[in-house]
Amino acid sequence: MSELKFATRLNSFASGAHLYWKDLKGKPTVMQMIERAATAKGLTHLDLNYPQHITTDDIKAMRQKIEEVGLAVNGMQMRWDAPEFKIGAFTNPDPVIRRKAIELTKRGIDTGREFGSKLMTLWMGQDGFDYCFQADYKKVWEDAVSAVREVAEYAPDVDISIEYKPNEPRAFSIFPNVTTCLLALDEAGCDNLGITLDFAHVLYANEIPAYAAAMVARRSRLLGLDCNDGWGKRDDGLMVASVNPRATLEFLWQMQRDGYQGAYYFDTFPDASGLDPVREAETNIATVKRLLKLCEKLNDNNELMAAISRQDAVASQQIINDIMLAK
Repeated sequence: MSELKFATRLNSFASGAHLYWKDLKGKPTVMQMIERAATAKGLTHLDLNYPQHITTDDIKAMRQKIEEVGLAVNGMQMRWDAPEFKIGAFTNPDPVIRRKAIELTKRGIDTGREFGSKLMTLWMGQDGFDYCFQADYKKVWEDAVSAVREVAEYAPDVDISIEYKPNEPRAFSIFPNVTTCLLALDEAGCDNLGITLDFAHVLYANEIPAYAAAMVARRSRLLGLDCNDGWGKRDDGLMVASVNPRATLEFLWQMQRDGYQGAYYFDTFPDASGLDPVREAETNIATVKRLLKLCEKLNDNNELMAAISRQDAVASQQIINDIMLAK
């Protein structure tokens, strides 16, 4: 277990800021959130949002701070938050704004290199549509794929991962599910492309998480894993396995069997319920470790594999019950 990498969403550590920083006025700084994150036992890595967490003047100081507190950077996550990207970043109808989004992404990759990171995650939340007759579907698809291709070709030494989501903020995302992502990556045709699976996103894309992981392994690479949970109606960002423990176990087992070596990244929202983000992160880490221990009991389980081979759901559920619900 000591070799496992556990990463987290840095913005989570602004939750309950008034309780942690008694004299804080306003929101905590990025540096303060880094210091607070480092108090979570077992946490090894952070993901940084670009350009939200970065300015060109503080990269060196940020890198030193992260190292000082005993953490490292797992990856960069693009955020096209400026108002000009409201109706699209890679699919913006204005070629000038579209070009700006692509070049901003390239700078994000370069910044990631300065932190020793070789992973860039693209959550293309602004790329999609809201109305019938709003978009030329073939054109926005080609714009999205060609932009992803250009970014990947810019940095062949960096893994570029697409994180899909059915909707929000747009009514329909350009890449809403695992199938469209795999099609897009096939058309882009770059070896350094892959997919990040966010458990809560997969749920409300009406997909089975382990099935999505298996399809990614079959046709591409699983480059990122966002561990969380939800009720399948929206992006809840709840604690790992708090709603769907059985589906989470199957998901982790599937990606382990397919050779996943990346970080277990916690994309959870403790601020939504006013939770202590440090305790929440520690609980997420403990939960994943326990589930991975259960995965070991599933490996080389001849009875389970035999039940799965004949699609005997009754037998397989009894076996899983004996493992998950042991007295």
